[in-house]
Order: sequence, then C-alpha cells, then structure tokens
Amino acid sequence: MDVESLQKSGHRRSSRLNAFLVVSVIFLFVAVAAVAAGGVMVVIDLRSKLKPLSFDFETVKLTGHAPYPESKMNKFAYLRFKSGQFENTTAMPWTPVHYGKRMTVGSNFLFEQDSLTLKQVGIYFMYIELNFTCTFRCKATVLSVRVGDALTCKVQLPDVAHKEQVYRKCWTLTQLEEQSLQTQMTVPEDGLPLWKLEQNGSGLGIFVVD
Repeated sequence: MDVESLQKSGHRRSSRLNAFLVVSVIFLFVAVAAVAAGGVMVVIDLRSKLKPLSFDFETVKLTGHAPYPESKMNKFAYLRFKSGQFENTTAMPWTPVHYGKRMTVGSNFLFEQDSLTLKQVGIYFMYIELNFTCTFRCKATVLSVRVGDALTCKVQLPDVAHKEQVYRKCWTLTQLEEQSLQTQMTVPEDGLPLWKLEQNGSGLGIFVVD
C-alpha cells in the first residue's frame, strides 16, 4: 500500500471540503445580507408611508390648509375624542378636525354617528392615542379601548396623589375589508371619577398603505 499516495489523496479531499465549507459560508452570508437589505428597504418604504402621522392638526385648523396633496388626504382619516366622560358605551364620541371647508376624513372613508366606514379593501395602518390627566388623588386602574376587531389598547393608570398626565399610543398594521368601525371604552364598574381623558392629544388615525 502506497502510504504517500493515501496521504496526498486525503489532503486533496480535505482541501475540497474546506473550499466547500468556505463557499457555503460566503453564500449564507450573502443570503443573510440580501434578506437584511430587503428588510431595511421595507422599513424605509413603510416609514415614508407613515409620514402623515406628523400631521400638525392645530396648524391645519388655524391655516385651513392641508400639508399633503389631496390624493394622500383622501386615504387618511383622523378623529378627535370630543367628550371627557368615562362610560361603557357602545361607541366613543369622536369628531373630525375641520380645516377651511374640509375635514380630516378622506373620500375613502365615511364618518357618521361616531362610526367610521372604510370604503376600500386594503392594508391599513391604524393608531389610537389617549391622553389622561389625574385631577386629584387618583386610584390605580386598568381600562381598555377597542376599535372594532382591529385594535385593542390597554391602559394602566397609576395611583397618584397630584395632577399628572398619562399618555398611551397603540397601533396596528392589518388587512381590513369594507366595514364600519366603532370604538368602545371599557372602564371599571366604579368608573374613573378623578381621571379625565383630554380632548387635546386623544385621537384615532387610520390610512391605507399602498
């Protein structure tokens, strides 16, 4: 038996195995990098579509001008909470923001009697923001706000002995059919007599993601 030949053959097999492993690692690295790059592009694209969230409603009300083209505004709706009372009602009271002769409910939506109807099937970005103020010696409690079956926002209010604000924002990205959305708040049986939900900073926003 030629020992030297066997050693050379073993070295060649080992070299081929090493080369295969190196190529496999490089391929895996390239694949992971491509997936990561694709994910970054998706995030960047989504962020660009979420720009309406920077909408300054107070400025819009004062100037009467929308900061985005009508084509974008038609895909967007924003409603403000219009009552500071805490009740387990069938629908929370909302109102659109009016600017000039228009309001913050695009043509892709219909708003009536505290119900927002979607006229288009699609992927929607929806968010709700809640701004609470303790007036004096408020007890800790938990409440929830539900927007149809699409979004549920739970809020934990702390035990505080002085005036304090609690801000909570919840959001979702989901596929929705043509439907009507109502928002319901669920509070403890004894209510929240010393907590107030501020109209300023409490609202519901939704828009279609292309």
